[in-house]
Amino acid sequence: MSETAVATGQKPLWRRIVDYPLVAMVIAVGLVILTAALSAFLADRMPPVAGFTANMRFGVVCAVLLIILYKLVIRHLGEHPRDDYRDPRAVQRLLIGIAAGFAVFSIAVAAAAALGVYRITGPGDVTDLLPALISSAMFPAVSEELVFRGILFRWIEEFGGSWVALLLTSVFFGASHLLNPHASAIAAIGIAFEAGVMLGAAYMLTRSLWLPMGIHAAWNFAQGEIYDIPVSGTPVHGLVTAKLEGPPVLTGAGFGLEASLTAIVVATLFGIWLVWLAVKRDEVMAPRWVRRSVNATPAA
Repeated sequence: MSETAVATGQKPLWRRIVDYPLVAMVIAVGLVILTAALSAFLADRMPPVAGFTANMRFGVVCAVLLIILYKLVIRHLGEHPRDDYRDPRAVQRLLIGIAAGFAVFSIAVAAAAALGVYRITGPGDVTDLLPALISSAMFPAVSEELVFRGILFRWIEEFGGSWVALLLTSVFFGASHLLNPHASAIAAIGIAFEAGVMLGAAYMLTRSLWLPMGIHAAWNFAQGEIYDIPVSGTPVHGLVTAKLEGPPVLTGAGFGLEASLTAIVVATLFGIWLVWLAVKRDEVMAPRWVRRSVNATPAA
């Protein structure tokens, strides 16, 4: 670094490039992909444990390694390093998120039952409780929230502002579900509106991963393990045995209630309320060029 740069406190060119929001985002995503590959390698070589499936092994290993990666590397990246796991209200926000996720999906199920497309046909079982807790609730909540909110939302917001971040991460989140069983364009659009907006707004409101993680985990666990509804196209066994029968617009077809108009309306309204709270609490970030222009304007 030159003496002039040292004197002015300016970072070297390579660091300014690495810290640029979109570059930091690409680096973080690349590290996540490498970590997922390493997790698959390690999970395949773990000794078998009774009742612990390959998916469960991968979920646990990957979740743990992703958190370690975030703590050691990702939180230090960018122009404004921060730790989205460090939150003095972490437990409170996690519990609120769990309660909210369960409540919102329960309202959607109740509406589907009132419309006659969801009915309980008998008792279920708890044989898949642990796999559901790990594979459908814990792992998606940790991994997807770290990627979509802790990385993508964070640095898209730093570059283009909160509204661009909310729009793009919602679209990306919906599109990422196109690879799921029974996926369709309607299902992806539904996920973008209901989950993308809801979870993005929860992150924008708190600047923490704990509230969206709680909502995400409870949403998945409630629909699968409690209400016996496919989780994003993946069939499960719930505490009850139930059927979704009726028009695809109300049942979501094979993808599950997430692709139904009922869940889309209920969850999106909740997400819009969270957005309103974020706006009210002045948690909306302007685009980078606007912030720089304001900071560069001399005081009158």
